[in-house]
Amino acid sequence: MQFLDPKADREALFSRAGTLIVVRPAAASPKPAPGQPGIASDYQQPYPDIFVAMLDDGQVLAFNGHVDLGTGIRTALAQIVAEELYLPLDRVRMVLGHTQATPNQGPTIASASIQISAVPLRNAAAVAREFLHDRAAAQLGVARGNLQLVDGVFCAPDGARIDYAALLSGQHFQLEYQAEVPIKDSGRYAVVGQSVRRVDIPAKATGQLTFVHDVRVPGMWHARVIRPPYTGRDSGDFVGHSLQSVDASALQAIADDIQVVVIKDFVAVAARREEHAIKAMKALKLTWKPVPALTPLDDLDQALRAQAHNVRPLVQKDEADPAARPGVTLKRTYIWPFQMHASVGPSCAVADYAADQVRVWSGTQNPHMLRVELSRLLERDEGDIDIIRYEASGCYGRNCADDVCADAVLVSRAIGRPVRVQLTREQEHGWEPKGAAQLIDVEGGLDQNNELLSYDFVTRYPSNDAPTLALILTGVVSNQPRMLEMGDRTSVPPYRYPRQTITCHDMPSIVRSAWLRGVSALPNSFAHDCFIDELAVEAGADPVEFRLRNLPDERAADLLRATAQRAHWAAGQRGSRGVPDAAHELHGRGVAYARYVHSKFPGFGAAWAVWVIDLTVNADTGKIRVKKVVVGQDTGLIVNPDGVRHQIEGNVIQSLSRVLKERVVFNDKGVVDQEWGAYPILPFTEVPPIDVFLLPRDDQPPMGSGESATVPSAAAISNALFDATGVRFREIPFTPDQILAGLAAVLEGQAEPTA
Repeated sequence: MQFLDPKADREALFSRAGTLIVVRPAAASPKPAPGQPGIASDYQQPYPDIFVAMLDDGQVLAFNGHVDLGTGIRTALAQIVAEELYLPLDRVRMVLGHTQATPNQGPTIASASIQISAVPLRNAAAVAREFLHDRAAAQLGVARGNLQLVDGVFCAPDGARIDYAALLSGQHFQLEYQAEVPIKDSGRYAVVGQSVRRVDIPAKATGQLTFVHDVRVPGMWHARVIRPPYTGRDSGDFVGHSLQSVDASALQAIADDIQVVVIKDFVAVAARREEHAIKAMKALKLTWKPVPALTPLDDLDQALRAQAHNVRPLVQKDEADPAARPGVTLKRTYIWPFQMHASVGPSCAVADYAADQVRVWSGTQNPHMLRVELSRLLERDEGDIDIIRYEASGCYGRNCADDVCADAVLVSRAIGRPVRVQLTREQEHGWEPKGAAQLIDVEGGLDQNNELLSYDFVTRYPSNDAPTLALILTGVVSNQPRMLEMGDRTSVPPYRYPRQTITCHDMPSIVRSAWLRGVSALPNSFAHDCFIDELAVEAGADPVEFRLRNLPDERAADLLRATAQRAHWAAGQRGSRGVPDAAHELHGRGVAYARYVHSKFPGFGAAWAVWVIDLTVNADTGKIRVKKVVVGQDTGLIVNPDGVRHQIEGNVIQSLSRVLKERVVFNDKGVVDQEWGAYPILPFTEVPPIDVFLLPRDDQPPMGSGESATVPSAAAISNALFDATGVRFREIPFTPDQILAGLAAVLEGQAEPTA
């Protein structure tokens, strides 16, 4: 079964002879916690969830509602199922994300697929194995304990054998999922823990149909959308109410089959040929009302302080010795810019709107959430909508993949044909929900004995879940500002401050924004680990030693020690600290630790991560060259070591790009950076050697590993810059202009003294 038609293939499994399926009764979709991403829906599918299907042709299908975003979970999840069934990996195939075939397990976020949703797969595979074990014992006439299971074959002491296929032949079994079932001891793992080749790569390398951009269906037309001029803004009374007039008179000269679709501020053109749709998009004349000017965002400190907000206290404690007295007190502000997901390929979708069913071929990150939004947009029952999930460009949170799906279904409904919509580069850059800016104030310090004493932390994060754009442009949902409580990720420092106050200022989005890799944890950890680095200098202590002295988490301390050793950290060694060498180069080394803690506060942790980075700064140009990055990670049981390494390497590259280069620029209308020349990302020529160190923890549960390596990145780079230049840089990105300004301030005596 290829699951090119998920609904039909899923239905066939319930009646196919020679099949065993493990199912769970259908339930309403999980409702998000207040203030958290997700969409509440009462829809309950009329068939059970399937987790594992074993077929008598030797094929095993495993079903998961999450999707593979290029992180390799298709391979890792298959390893878990293969391990529990005592099968080689090539016998297992994952079915991911199709709404008519997979369980609704919520959004694919926070790199939590292995940590959370792998458990039902493992248990379902164990249910199937235990049932077949009993059946094999009965058919062979031997006790269960006398059977050995090797590659799906049960072997008796007398040489009798029976395999899974024979046990299934001509039969149909439907087993209920069990949360409590005997599972394989991790000490006997043969597939999990091994570096295996990713199962998705061969099809991609040979040009097979894996990407949504390549989907074609019979009778399909092509469409392009024309977005409003308020680029990247999705709140305000003008949103959805700004289009004044449409002049389509120029389209007749392009082709006689072009159709125009207009619903409030949603505008699209469709044609039989794609080049005609592209020409029509450019030729259609639209008149828009003037829109109010965007809040100036060139000074993020001022803009975020002025933004209306709700104060949400998170932690307030005082466990300090009453005799402790302040010794050193520092007050610092850290600024993080709006950033793009910057998907290399613009988003694309195909939709076929029909009376009995709406089918959407999509690259969405969250298929079941998208189905809810399309249900509201079309005023159709969720059961009428089938999201068929294909891979797409990386999204790292939310790009325009959901937007383009809604575009396609609206046009398909209007013209009565299947429609393919692909966004332009300008539309992807301009309208994708940006990673939110963030402003963090920290005041704290040491006692009279140079021990940690106090930490007062306030973080501001203007973001929401960026509802699918067509819902707002057509007026189906409100155009008023919305707000989530997502600024609190990793907001509690990992270090032992006896006095601690942690506060989050929740505020609505200023521009269209949602989560980006590391969400608010990356900026929050930027503040945490830059501040502890400054305190180490004030205490006259080595940065690694000082952290170890104040880390209560033993796994964190073990990882920090091991990574420092891997990087050949020399206690007390200093960089250039502002004194260039003969080649006008400044040399520095930095360290940072973080554990990604996400979900509703206080949340739960993913993997532990440590960075040690070596870099140089050209004192004349301000240009930074990263010489090497050593990343240590404790991700618990590692399902696929190479897969984890690849994720970490990707995180390092993207993090370097975000910290050194990326910042969205706005004018009074909206986003300015609508092409790659205006929004540079790290080129291949600037990718440094990356040494990934995985701390073995095979006796511990697997943890989410995808985003964790991102979180310590900015602090490590900032700390290395201080070691090189003697200047503390607290505003991202660290561009050459900012470096030169910092160096000049030191020369003019305007910066704080270095140590």
